[in-house]
Amino acid sequence: MALIKDGQPGPNDWQHLDDSETLPALGPVTVSLKRWQSQRDGLNRDGQPLGIRLEASDSPEALGDMPQEIPLIVLDMQAFTDGRSFSQAQWIRERLGYAGELRVRGDFLLDQVFYLARVGVNAFEFSDASQAQQALPRLHEFSVRYQAANDVKQPLYRYRNTAPIA
Repeated sequence: MALIKDGQPGPNDWQHLDDSETLPALGPVTVSLKRWQSQRDGLNRDGQPLGIRLEASDSPEALGDMPQEIPLIVLDMQAFTDGRSFSQAQWIRERLGYAGELRVRGDFLLDQVFYLARVGVNAFEFSDASQAQQALPRLHEFSVRYQAANDVKQPLYRYRNTAPIA
């Protein structure tokens, strides 16, 4: 899987486990929110990184006060027409104050990359490297942002009269 993280292509070392798979002894893995909730105490990996995957139907509130301890949260988009992952990303960044890696994977369009980044997604996992290369320029597709979001805290009209009059 190809990965863009913080605007740069990079390696993807994470393995995404199904709920029935056993945890490997080494290497970073992600588990579903459901598995994390039911086996939370048994998922101790002796310092090995453990991330959590959220489906569109999962509530980010279920993470509680734990997000800062989680190195990776993955939003699994099942269909590009389902916008709940946008809301999840915004919630995780703003309400939970999560500062770690927030990744999207699954069925999303290249046209959505810019907007996903605006709501706080900082990593994108693609099924092939050509998609990742096509997505890189999309992160900077627009130079002006009218609305406030995770990347720009004030709407554009708030900046209108900030320049000193000569």
